[in-house]
Amino acid sequence: MKQLIEIPKTQIIMAFVATCIESTARLLNVSYQDVYQRMKRVGMIENYIIPNYELLHSESREHLAAGIAECLRNWEENNQICILNQDIADKHLTYYGTEQL
Repeated sequence: MKQLIEIPKTQIIMAFVATCIESTARLLNVSYQDVYQRMKRVGMIENYIIPNYELLHSESREHLAAGIAECLRNWEENNQICILNQDIADKHLTYYGTEQL
């Protein structure tokens, strides 16, 4: 009788994250390193893919890649807005000082 090897859930989830990165990179026709860096910059892996593993892993690879690519673009756009808003706030504080708040 063959003995089954049990893989820890964290390893299964990390393999799924790798699949998400590779599938998205293939869809966008860019390197997986580029997609990984973009996801890392906006916190998408730890704040979206891993927490939503149970929901996401049931999707087809094509549908998953399309959804993740769209989500990544949205998160990057939102991150840019946050950076711009922080720059405006910093300039305001520099010009008016903190006592005006």
